[in-house]
Amino acid sequence: MRSLTKKKIFLLLTAGASLALLRSPKGYFKVVSDLPKEWRKIKHDYLRNCIREFYNDRLIDFKEQADGSCHIILSDIGKRKVLKMNIDTMVVKRPGFWDGKWRVVVFDIPERNKNARNALRQKLKDLGFYDWQKSVFIYPYPCLSEIEFLIEFFKIRHYVRYFEAAFVINEAELKLHFKDII
Repeated sequence: MRSLTKKKIFLLLTAGASLALLRSPKGYFKVVSDLPKEWRKIKHDYLRNCIREFYNDRLIDFKEQADGSCHIILSDIGKRKVLKMNIDTMVVKRPGFWDGKWRVVVFDIPERNKNARNALRQKLKDLGFYDWQKSVFIYPYPCLSEIEFLIEFFKIRHYVRYFEAAFVINEAELKLHFKDII
């Protein structure tokens, strides 16, 4: 989807799925309160054409209810698209201060899942994680929900471990790498 308006329409249609990805109740209310305003900004003919296009692209489906109404639901392809849209804009939020703990992501992903392994490795680097070893990445701030999201997105839950470390040998190397953010 190249058009920003189409992306907005798609995300508005999938607001339920988007709500499931939010971490705080404050975020739920923000999304829900903004929905009516955003819908009013979109021309109805354009909206109808986009919905038809999403249906033809198998991103959404229609489910008829017992009362005769019709609901738009996300297809499996649509769900993947929502996740993809969110993974592209993902950032790890930094609190005001460092708590002195290191967040460590360790993985041993088999060769048959090589693409997922490479994609995870690249995304961790993009998020600012330190590549301590080939399958060991470290970050100074809480990021469990982001890691959970990535391992679900890449379908590699069985191969990835996350833990927090209060003490690390050769910590000076890490502090030097993250000197601008801790």
